[in-house]
Parts: sequence; C-alpha cells; structure tokens
Amino acid sequence: MSLKSLLYKLLKYSNDANAVKKGKVGRRIGRRAAGKATGKAFGKIFK
Repeated sequence: MSLKSLLYKLLKYSNDANAVKKGKVGRRIGRRAAGKATGKAFGKIFK
C-alpha cells in the first residue's frame, strides 16, 4: 500500500468519525453515493 492511499484511508475514517460526532452521517453517505454514481456515469461515457 502506498503512502498516498494510506493517508487517504486514514483521512476518510477520520472524517467519518467527525460526521458521527457532529450528527451529519446521512449527509456524508448521500454525498459519497452521489460521487460514486457520477464517477460510474463518467466512466461509461469516456471509455
């Protein structure tokens, strides 16, 4: 695992914990799902 991917994962979990603490988990999950769907759509367009 590269340093970049390790840092990315650590920050992702840190932000998840922060969202739980602030009570904004639903918003975070929604944004993550929207980003995933957008990425898949662009992947199909620009194959």
